[in-house]
Amino acid sequence: MSNEQNILIRKDNNNICNLILNRPKAHNALSFDLLTKIQNELKKIKADKKIRVLIISANGPSFCSGHDLKEINSNNNQQSYIKLFSLCSDVMLSLVSLSIPVIASVHSTATAAGCQLVATCDLAIASESARFATPGVNIGLFCSTPMVALSRNISKKNSMEMLLTGDMIDASVAKEYGLINKVVPENELENTVLEISNKILQKSSKTIAIGKNAFYKQLELGISDAYKLTSSVMANNMAGYNAQEGVKAFLDKRKPNWQD
Repeated sequence: MSNEQNILIRKDNNNICNLILNRPKAHNALSFDLLTKIQNELKKIKADKKIRVLIISANGPSFCSGHDLKEINSNNNQQSYIKLFSLCSDVMLSLVSLSIPVIASVHSTATAAGCQLVATCDLAIASESARFATPGVNIGLFCSTPMVALSRNISKKNSMEMLLTGDMIDASVAKEYGLINKVVPENELENTVLEISNKILQKSSKTIAIGKNAFYKQLELGISDAYKLTSSVMANNMAGYNAQEGVKAFLDKRKPNWQD
């Protein structure tokens, strides 16, 4: 099967998995089929202990244009809409619940649910030509599910400006807002993402899993409950082998030997 027929390509290398959106002619719109394939791969990745970093990238002129409006328009009934948007939400939640870091490698435009995908990833690196928007308001379909991830990344005022105007922002503004981590020339994007991925590979995967899980849990709590949760997490973390080994290695000025 050719790459053009493979709407989602998976490449594994050195404990890093790269899921590549591959509907270039459709600007990588998130059709029901593509979302299903992403969800199926995420289930496999979750069960694969060798994979320690997930990168999401894309082929073609756009990173992701959001939902497939042609598909939506052809399935004109509320039940099909509920099925589609629920699946998309499940995919986003699956990315958050993965115990490994997820990095968006954004080479170009990410709009609507494509912007949601970027906001959902733990880290996002973008090229200088990347653009971002939640333009649903322009077609009478407010970006309600994208705003869940968007509003958990950037301020309320910036979120509402993007949601109410539908205006496109460039990569430098997206970094200023906190939607992405870094802006790099397009020819440096892949190497920058791999450099960050390789840094993560040097850490204890068990420690990363503990930290990512606690990070998203504490975000939903009040400050008092957040401290109770994280105090317990740190105590359990410190009692485990990797933290004990990490502290000893630091004091001994040597590299730690993780048990992962």
